[in-house]
Amino acid sequence: MKVAIYGAGAIGGHIAASLAHTGEVEVTMIARGKTLQAINDHGLRIYFDNGDTLSTYSNVTAVEDPAEAGPQDYVILALKAPVVRTIADALQPLLGPDTAIVTAMNGVPWWYFHAHGGPLDGARLESVDPNGELSEKLPPARCLGCVVYPAAEIVEPGMIRHEYGNRYMLGEPDGSKSERAQALSKAMNAGGLKAPVRPRIRDDIWLKLWGNVAFNPISALSLGTLAQIAGEPGTRRVARAMMVEAQAVAEALGVKMTVDVDTRIKWAGDVGEHKTSMLQDLERGRTMEVDSMVTAVSEIGDKLTIETPAIDTVLGLLIQRAKLAGCY
Repeated sequence: MKVAIYGAGAIGGHIAASLAHTGEVEVTMIARGKTLQAINDHGLRIYFDNGDTLSTYSNVTAVEDPAEAGPQDYVILALKAPVVRTIADALQPLLGPDTAIVTAMNGVPWWYFHAHGGPLDGARLESVDPNGELSEKLPPARCLGCVVYPAAEIVEPGMIRHEYGNRYMLGEPDGSKSERAQALSKAMNAGGLKAPVRPRIRDDIWLKLWGNVAFNPISALSLGTLAQIAGEPGTRRVARAMMVEAQAVAEALGVKMTVDVDTRIKWAGDVGEHKTSMLQDLERGRTMEVDSMVTAVSEIGDKLTIETPAIDTVLGLLIQRAKLAGCY
C-alpha cells in the first residue's frame, strides 16, 4: 500500500508515524523547508502519548515535489481547509486511476453532498468550492471522509508530540463499507489507531463541527479559551444559540445528533483552558478556517430556508476580524 500525506504538520505526522509503524505501508510526506530536511536527515520523530521515549521512523520518505512520489493508493489531506484550493494542481501527480483522497480536515468538505441522497443531493457549496474548482480537480467520487480526534503538536521541524487520542473516523460519502475504506482502516488500526469505517460519516462530521461552528469564531472574537467561553454566561448563551441553529440545519439534512446541545457545550468546557485552532491561527497570522466551519453552515441554512441569525451575526463580525488581521 502506498500512502502520501499532504500536510507535514502535527496530525499528518501522527498519521504517518502510525502507518509507518506497521512496516507494511510505503509512506511519503509532502513537505518543504526545514521539515523536509529534518525528515530526510533524521527520519520522522514522534513522542507517542506525551511519553518520554522518542520513536524515529526512517522508513518515511519526504519529498517537496509530489511528482517524485508518483501515483498513490491513498492521498491523505491533513491540511487546513483553505489550503486545499492552493494545492489542488500540485496533487495531480499523486492521483492514479483508483487513488482515494482522504480528507482529514475540519469543517464541511467540498464533497459533502456527493451521494448524499438528501434534499441537497449533488449540491455544491460556493463557500468551500468556489466555481466548482475543487470538484473538478479533486472529484468527490475519489473522496473518503475522515474525522480527526487526536491532539498533537510540532516540537520542532520533523518532530511531533502526540498529546492524546487515536480515533480517526473513516467513511464513504454513500455510507458503504467499500474495499478501499476497509483496507485503509485495517492499515491504520494495525498502526495503533482506532479508525473504524462509519456508515454515517456525516454524523461524525457534524458532531465535531457542532462545537467548532460556535466556539472557534467566538474565541477569535473574544480571545477566550474553551473553558472561558463555556463558563461565562454571555458567551455561553451566544454559543448555545449558534449551536441550536446548526442543529436545525444538520437535522434537516438527516443528521442524527447523539447528544443534546448542553452536553456538547459541557464537552467543550471540560477540555479546559485550550485555545481553539481558529484563535491560534489568528494569533499567528495564518488563514482561518472561516468558510468551512461557519460560512458553509450559513450557506446550507440558506439553501434549506432555515434562518440562522446568531450564526450570521457572529460570521459577519468574524469575517471583518479575519480580514483586518490579514487572516481571510
